[in-house]
Amino acid sequence: MREDESLREAGDSGRAGPLPPGGLLDLLSVCAVVLDSKGRIVFWSPQASEVFGYTADEALGQYAARLLVHEEHRELVMRLFAEVMGTGASWAGAFPIRHKDGSTRLVEFRNMRLLDDLGDVYALGIAADQATLERVETKLALSEGLVSQSPIGVALLDTELRYLLVNPALERTNGVPAADHIGRRPREILSFSGIDTIESALRQVLVTGTPLLDQYIVGRTAADPDHDHAWSVSYYRLEAANGRVIGVANSVIDVTERHRAATEADRARRRLALIADASARVGTSLAVEQTAQELANVAVPVLADIAAVDVLDAVLAFRRSSGAHDGPELFRGLAVATAHPSEATAAAHTAGQLAAYGPDRLLTRCVHTGRPVVVAHTGREDLLRIARDREAAEAFARAGVHSYLAVPLIAHNEVLGAFDLLRTRNPLPFDEDDVLLACELANRAAVAIDNARWHESVRNSAETLQRSLLPGSHPRLTGLQVASLYQPAQSSSEVGGDWYDVIPLADDKTALVVGDVMGNGIDAAAAMGRLRTATCAYADLDLAPHEVLRHLDKITRGLEHYIATCLYAVYDPHQHQCRIANAGHLPPVHIRTGRSPALLDLPTGTPLGVGGVPFRTVAFALDPGDRLVLYTDGLVETRRHPIDERLDTLLHTLDQPARPLEATCQWLLDALRDTDDHDDVALLIAQAQSVTAADAR
Repeated sequence: MREDESLREAGDSGRAGPLPPGGLLDLLSVCAVVLDSKGRIVFWSPQASEVFGYTADEALGQYAARLLVHEEHRELVMRLFAEVMGTGASWAGAFPIRHKDGSTRLVEFRNMRLLDDLGDVYALGIAADQATLERVETKLALSEGLVSQSPIGVALLDTELRYLLVNPALERTNGVPAADHIGRRPREILSFSGIDTIESALRQVLVTGTPLLDQYIVGRTAADPDHDHAWSVSYYRLEAANGRVIGVANSVIDVTERHRAATEADRARRRLALIADASARVGTSLAVEQTAQELANVAVPVLADIAAVDVLDAVLAFRRSSGAHDGPELFRGLAVATAHPSEATAAAHTAGQLAAYGPDRLLTRCVHTGRPVVVAHTGREDLLRIARDREAAEAFARAGVHSYLAVPLIAHNEVLGAFDLLRTRNPLPFDEDDVLLACELANRAAVAIDNARWHESVRNSAETLQRSLLPGSHPRLTGLQVASLYQPAQSSSEVGGDWYDVIPLADDKTALVVGDVMGNGIDAAAAMGRLRTATCAYADLDLAPHEVLRHLDKITRGLEHYIATCLYAVYDPHQHQCRIANAGHLPPVHIRTGRSPALLDLPTGTPLGVGGVPFRTVAFALDPGDRLVLYTDGLVETRRHPIDERLDTLLHTLDQPARPLEATCQWLLDALRDTDDHDDVALLIAQAQSVTAADAR
C-alpha cells in the first residue's frame, strides 16, 4: 500500500497521524517573519528570502522597518506595529516593501501578536508576494467561474469516488441537488444499468492516471426518468503540484440530440434494408402459403418477435363478402414466424388453422376498417381481444407480449386479411415508424398474395379440367396389365397438356397412347382434350398407328398455334405383337424378360401440327412378362443435363428387380423427377400377359 493511502486510512479511522502536505503554500511561497517588541527581526523563514530578497544572515537582528520599508512608509508601519503589539489586534492587507534589489513590491501580510511562556511579546508576519497571490486568485476565480457557469456537467470526486464538487449543469443533468451529491458515490445518485462500467472507468483513471475521453453512455436520470438520454463523458485524474492524487474529475456533455439523430438514421437504414430484403424475398413464387411465409419471415426479428399472416377464408375461396362490418369473420392462418420460440408461438394462429373472430376482436376491426390497429402497451383485456381464446391470451401474457400491431393486406382495393405483429423480447412499443414500415411490407406482400391466389385458382381450374379429361380407372384388358400416373408441375406457373390413354379395341387389342401438347394452362388442357377425344374416335376405326397420327396431325394444324408430340401403339395379345408410330415423342422403353431395358429404335417423326411429313408404323414382339414404358418429357428432362444422359439414367433406373406396375410408376417419379419440376409428367406402363381360354371367351 502506498504511504499516502495508509496515512489517509489512519485519518479516516480516527487514529492520529499526519496527512501528506498540500501544494498551495509552496505555490504561493508563503513566508514567516517574527519581530521582537522593538521591531527587530528574530525569525526568518527560508521562503522570506524569496519574497524580500535578503538572506537570513542579512535580515536577522535588523530593524524590519529600516530594512524592508521605504522611508515614506515607516511612520505608517510603526503605527500599525504598535497597534498589533499593544492591543493584540491582527492586521491584514497588502503593503509596499522595499526589495533588496531596490524595487518596490506589494506583499500580502497577515500580522498578529505572539506571546511566549516567559511573557515576552512578539509580532508574527505571514507574507506572500501579492502578484503571485493575485495570479493564483485569478486562476481560482476563472476555474470556479468556468465550472459553475459551464454548460458542460463537471464533477470532482475524491479517491473513494465520493462527490466533492458538482456544478449546476451536472446538477440539472442528474436531477439531484448539488448538495445531495456531496459525500455520495455515483451509484447512489444514478440508477441506470451502466453504473458499474462508469465506476470501473473512474477507478481505472485513478490508478493509471491515463484519461478516458469521449466515452459514450446511454441511460435515464431523475431529471427525465421516462426517456433515454445520451452523454459523452471524459475522466481525468487530478494531482496537486507535489504529485499528490486529489481525486478524479469528470465532464459530461449531453449528446442526446446527436444520439437520437444517429438512432433515427440507423433505424431508417434498417427500414430501407428491410424493405429491400422484402422486395427480394417476398413473392418468389406463385404459391399463396409460401408468399405469406416469406412475409412473416422477413419481419422477424427486425420488426417483431412474432409475425403472422391471416387471410379471410372467403377471399381464398373467392366468395363475395357480405360487406357487413358488425359481424364475425372467418380467418385462415397462412404463416407464422418467430424470432424466439416461446409459449406465444404455439398460442399464435397457426398456419392452416381456421378461426372465427367477432367484431370486437382487433384482427376483425383491422380488416373491417382497412386501417392499422396499434396497441402500444397491451394489458390483460387487450390480449383477450388479440388471442384466439382465453388460454392463448394467458400464454401471450406469460411469454411477455407487451405490444401489438395489425395492418391490413389490401390489393386492388380489396382487403385480403391482416399482417399481425407481436413484441416480447424487444422492449420498445410499436410506434408510428413501425406502422409505416409494416404497411409498406403488407402492401408489397398483398399484391403478391393476391396474384398467387388468382394464379392458384386458374391453375386449379386447369388441373381440374385436365384431370377430368384423362381416363379414370382402366378397363379390363385381354393379355395386358396397365398402370398409369399423372403428376402436374408444381413449380410451373400453369399446368401443361400431357395426357395418356388406354383404349380397348376389337379382337382383344388395346391402344396405348401418350402425348404432350406444347404450352400451358387451360388452353393447352382443352387442346389436349380435343386430341384425346379424336384419338379415341380414330382408334375405333381400326386404323394403323401411322394413319391415326396422320389424322391427328390434321386436327392439330387446326388448333391455331398448338403442336403436340404423341406415341400411338396397338397391342395384339394373341400375336404378342405391338405396332407403334411416333410423332416427335421420346422413344418408349422396352423391358424384355431376362434382358436389360432398351429404348425402342423408332423413326422420330415430326410433332403433330407441323404437317407434310409422313409417319411410319413399326412392329415388334411384346411377349408375356415384357413391359413397355411410355412417358412424357417431364419425367426425364432437366435444365442442367443433356437428354441422352437422362435417358441413360432412365434405363439404369429400370434395370432393377421388377416391382408391381403401380409401384414402378411412383418409384420412377420419385427417382427421376427433378427438384425443379417445371413440367407435367404422364406415365403409362403396360405388361404383356398370357391369354387364357377364359380371357379369350
